Amino acid sequence: MVPGHRLNNQAWWSLGLVCLVSLFVMGHAALAADARESDLGPPMRFVVARSNAPGCEPTCPEWISAEGTIEAGTPALLKRALKKLGGRKLPVIVDSPGGNVDAALALGRLIRKNKLDIAVGKTRFEGCLPDEKDCTDNDGKGARYFGTAYADGSICNSACPLMFSGGVRRVVGQWAFLGVHQITTTYVKTKLLYRTTYRVVKGKKKVINTKVINTKVVSRKNAGSYKTYEMSKAVEKRLAAYLKEMGVGQGVLTTMKNTPTSGIHQLVPENMLRMNLVTSLDSVDLFTAGPICRANPLPANCREIPNKPAMPTVEAPTAESEPAQPEIAQREEDMRFVVVRGSNLLCDPDCPEWISAEGTITARTSERLRQLLDTLGDRRLPVVISSPGGDVLGALAAGRLIRDRKLDVAVARTEFVGCEPGEADCAAEDGVHAGLTIDAGGECNSACAIMLAGGVRRLVGSQARLSVHSLGLEQKVKGYLEDMAIGSGLFSTMQSVLHSSHRQLEPEMMLKVGLTTEPQSVDALTGATVCKSSPKPDNCRMVPSPNAQADAPTRL
Repeated sequence: MVPGHRLNNQAWWSLGLVCLVSLFVMGHAALAADARESDLGPPMRFVVARSNAPGCEPTCPEWISAEGTIEAGTPALLKRALKKLGGRKLPVIVDSPGGNVDAALALGRLIRKNKLDIAVGKTRFEGCLPDEKDCTDNDGKGARYFGTAYADGSICNSACPLMFSGGVRRVVGQWAFLGVHQITTTYVKTKLLYRTTYRVVKGKKKVINTKVINTKVVSRKNAGSYKTYEMSKAVEKRLAAYLKEMGVGQGVLTTMKNTPTSGIHQLVPENMLRMNLVTSLDSVDLFTAGPICRANPLPANCREIPNKPAMPTVEAPTAESEPAQPEIAQREEDMRFVVVRGSNLLCDPDCPEWISAEGTITARTSERLRQLLDTLGDRRLPVVISSPGGDVLGALAAGRLIRDRKLDVAVARTEFVGCEPGEADCAAEDGVHAGLTIDAGGECNSACAIMLAGGVRRLVGSQARLSVHSLGLEQKVKGYLEDMAIGSGLFSTMQSVLHSSHRQLEPEMMLKVGLTTEPQSVDALTGATVCKSSPKPDNCRMVPSPNAQADAPTRL
């Protein structure tokens, strides 16, 4: 009863609460260049790294290492990292399979707002590793993390190119990969349980405020979702505006629209330059190589640490020192590349040569192979490989390099004559060791099969061992095998074997799935008589015997 009102004029009323259920079909729409962010690996993290290149101290380049999947909260992490830098402009070195499109756009705008450069690359840390707790290896050195930035095998795919577009200077390099495809829009259905306040006036319910409904959400529940793989006009307009804002050509968007979500279109450097997606054909070294800090003016990402003990420097060879050999320095477990010449007396003086590739495949494998190939000029030597496997992305990069250089590959081990490369006092004449190839004991397992697939001719003898299993990175591996013109049988066979297991393939099976090109062994490339065939193989080289040189007439 309301005081001050007569009974016959009194309005009986009461306050009530009613719970209503409302189903919002489009609770929100999430844009992702990949259907499931959680499947793409760990989330992106940002770490400031300092170069540990020999001789660069006390003034060395630093950069922001950005590696992992782009998620909704990733922009906030970058903001936090930039705030700690206090206005220092460090380049962003990114390696990412993609992820959330909205977050990628926010990252790109944040990078452009702070006038940062960007490059596709990875960082190999030494000493303390990111997220490693209680690490004291770098204490007193003036920086938390030290390492080396490199391009080989690094990726920026899917949504990552949108983030990449935000850089002021943008580089990818010949040995990194940048790819795009159609985006996925996910519409999430949300069931809301909410409460509204009403009153009863003369037996009728009335909401207290009709202009602003007095409601309170009690709970939210996911009621499912659905996805569309076609870019809507609104999304297309939004992405076009963003790329225009970043000064990137619309060809990037066109390529995205024309590439199915299930695939990836790897852009070649020349096309990226034409689209203005990259600003030059440089690589990550443009921002992270030690010598850049000798330039005048000093790059913004170079910082001096006067009290840090100097890193040991590598002495330049002198005229009296032993000539440099075309062997690439590596960690003990890393794959080693050595040029070898057949030592069989049946071939002398015209003997085959090859590249012995033995050890574990790492992210640096393709770079070391490229360095060795550069010392050979136009010569095409077959690669004789024996490896337990290793890094999948490293194998993909090495395989592509092998195919680009049109090299043959065979599985076998190299038996060195005289001494083992790397041993003390094991000198190589003209940078070439002597040896023989042997099938027995040669192996090519796991990711090694990917590297083998890059060969033009691919040989595995009956006494060599090759085994496969699923490697993950399904789209990358499948796309790579298609690029190598290898039938789908190999990919299907790999996928049928659990990662924790191995399936050894017999010679007939390898031919059937298209991994080998012919039922021959390494002898077809390195045997003692191959240099007697016509036309003569590219890997044959005539070396006159010492006696022939002694008998030659001399002139005074």
